[in-house]
Amino acid sequence: MSRNTALVLLSLGLVFQMSHGIEVNVTKDDKLCLYANLMLNFTVSYEAADNKSQTTEFELPADAKSIDSKCDTASSILTLKFGEGHSWSVNFTLKDEVYQADVVTFTYNLSDTSVFPNSQSNETITVTEKPQTAQVPMDTCYSCKSKEVIEANKVNMTLWDVLIQAFITDGSKSENITSCAADVPTTHVPTTTVTSTTTVAPVTNTTSTSPPATTTPTPTLPTPQVGKYSLKTDQNGTTCLLANFGVRIGFKQNEKYQEMNFETNGTQSSGFCGTNSSELVLVSDDITIKLTFANDMKKFRLHALNVTAKTSSGVFVEANTNLSLWEAAVGSSYMCNKEQNYTITSLLTIYTFSLQVQPFGVTKDVFSTAEECFLDSDLSFLVPIAVGVALSFLIILVLISYLIGRRKSRTGYQSV
Repeated sequence: MSRNTALVLLSLGLVFQMSHGIEVNVTKDDKLCLYANLMLNFTVSYEAADNKSQTTEFELPADAKSIDSKCDTASSILTLKFGEGHSWSVNFTLKDEVYQADVVTFTYNLSDTSVFPNSQSNETITVTEKPQTAQVPMDTCYSCKSKEVIEANKVNMTLWDVLIQAFITDGSKSENITSCAADVPTTHVPTTTVTSTTTVAPVTNTTSTSPPATTTPTPTLPTPQVGKYSLKTDQNGTTCLLANFGVRIGFKQNEKYQEMNFETNGTQSSGFCGTNSSELVLVSDDITIKLTFANDMKKFRLHALNVTAKTSSGVFVEANTNLSLWEAAVGSSYMCNKEQNYTITSLLTIYTFSLQVQPFGVTKDVFSTAEECFLDSDLSFLVPIAVGVALSFLIILVLISYLIGRRKSRTGYQSV
């Protein structure tokens, strides 16, 4: 790319999809005035055909444009437009040499069937929310590698790997960083010193050294209750998905490991059934779990899992869209009564209890014949027996070899 071409693209405020996210350069009078680099995805619930509630999740696409982004003396706006009538924007305000994100606006077009399949509405909906963001000094970039969730009506907006400078005065992005509170290591006051401290977040240009990690026993939780969930093709239709299980999540947030049981009381369930894909969304007071099942016409499996949890430290969000769990033949169900644990990501583990699922091919509103997990099958009892037999046989071989060797050594001695 030539230098002149690059300048033209920058002046238009175009967006580039890079390996580390969406990068935006906004200029005014041929000088850089706003810089942003971020990762962003959306989770939206909407009314689908047959009055079903459906949830979709999608990322900010690579062809997003920021031609309506603007810089001013006391306010700036970052606008990203994409798809068929969708847009996401952030308004920044500057006061007393400090700026912050003031309002986030998300507009989505429900008539875009590529994003909202089976939508019952053709409306274009706009939601606005005031984010809980930090105040950032001038000539400083705001950075947040941790995930931040902005919740609005039927919408979750998740940002991470964020680097933004909303007001640039000299045409160059600053090297000074203001980190979000979630990225700042926790420091501890020595026990020999008694002080009154006030925690201020974020911390600008501060390097902290975390003390050696201490192991804190995780409180023992009771076995989670088993929930029974089902989806129908419509309000008066037949059952198309069945799931029974108890769930516990284990997650690491701010370098601290925690566990939470999914409470079944008051749980709301939604989702959809399809030919190649089915989805079950479970929402409790503190945890939202979205399970996506894939069907290759021979076997089904849990293909994706998305977990959102509200904790005392904020909102935890983690997902994996490349799983191969709970696999069974289409037309049967998958069952595992024993407790199982699955490492979903480096930050998330789930534990299941009394699990049975059938996301495809349900007939007469009941589970089909179950394919059991290894822990439930009789073969699991044969493994320790086989190991014991093998060890016994090995011991006998060693003993026989020892006796033969000793006998030969005695014979040789007598012949001399």
